[in-house]
Amino acid sequence: MTDTLPSADVQVPVSSRSERTRSFATADFPEVNGREEEWRFTPVRQLAELFEDRRADGTLALEQRLPEAVTFETIDLAAAQQLGIPEPEDRLAAIAAANAPGVLHYSVPAETEIDDAIVIHADGTDSMVHSHILVTVGANARATIVVEHEGLGRLSELVSVIVGDGAQLTFVTLQMWEDGSQHVGQHDAVVGRDAQYKHIAISLGGDIVRLNSNVRYAGPGGEAIMLGLYFADAGQHLEHRTYVDHNTPHAISDVMYKGALQGTDARSVWIGDVLIRPEAIGINTYELNRNLVLTEGARADSVPNLEIETGDIEGAGHASSTGRFDEEHLFYLMSRGIPEVEARRLVVRGFFNEVIQQIRVPEIEEVLNTKIEEELSRSMM
Repeated sequence: MTDTLPSADVQVPVSSRSERTRSFATADFPEVNGREEEWRFTPVRQLAELFEDRRADGTLALEQRLPEAVTFETIDLAAAQQLGIPEPEDRLAAIAAANAPGVLHYSVPAETEIDDAIVIHADGTDSMVHSHILVTVGANARATIVVEHEGLGRLSELVSVIVGDGAQLTFVTLQMWEDGSQHVGQHDAVVGRDAQYKHIAISLGGDIVRLNSNVRYAGPGGEAIMLGLYFADAGQHLEHRTYVDHNTPHAISDVMYKGALQGTDARSVWIGDVLIRPEAIGINTYELNRNLVLTEGARADSVPNLEIETGDIEGAGHASSTGRFDEEHLFYLMSRGIPEVEARRLVVRGFFNEVIQQIRVPEIEEVLNTKIEEELSRSMM
């Protein structure tokens, strides 16, 4: 009998997030076949090259804009582990960590406030690349870091973030790849006492993009804001998974992802996991996913999950929706003389604006608005 992968509609038993393997050793993770709960939506077979546990020869062409006071160095994995980076939670992230040629360490000193964004621009060179980025932000520091991906590439990455007590970090990752690209990544953050961490994931390009964004806390009072925006065209697979591990008291998490889809076989996946452990008293969490389907033949999967192990919390909730245009909004705009095509574009722009306006990096916001306009111009709305 031929062994086949189940469809995404087959229900696979779900275990607690707290029971999943965490390790830098690739051997600690079983081979992936696509039946696993964390992989059942992903086109695993198309990522076969990235699952090979071997050093890749490819590189990314990097351009960096580093404000004064930010330090940069390449360290090895052992040194990064000594700084307290989280362990990977899936096989691909462990492979990326083991096979990256070095850990690119960007450090913001304690008590430093940086007004200009730290910008890392990475161009793919039509080759497979393993990458590991580490960002450390000292106590009471403030910074914004933007990582841009363009060109043609096959990237497997691990991003490790440590936000010190009382610090504030905004981390923006932009996937603007050319057609034919593949990008799988895991972004792990540890948020210190009374610190704020804002993670913004923007995915517009590439054939397959799969990003896991994970947060846990190093002390009470931390706040994690996780925002996402994606626009899937025909044949694209854009998958985003968020996980908030509430492991300390009096922390906050707020997750909001919005996506639009157009074209045959355009596919988006959003999985939102929140674990509230017994010790996480007084926490407040909410996760939201909205999907706007613009044409026939597109599919959006949205699965929010709350796992609550204590009743002593301030609040916990989630919401998810997938649908077409709000006809009332269209009617309102068209009744004021706006042509239907332009009215539909205005609705989409407004739908995404809630995420874009929170980036607060004007040049990035301008690029995103231009890219979204290009996406809309391809649609026969």
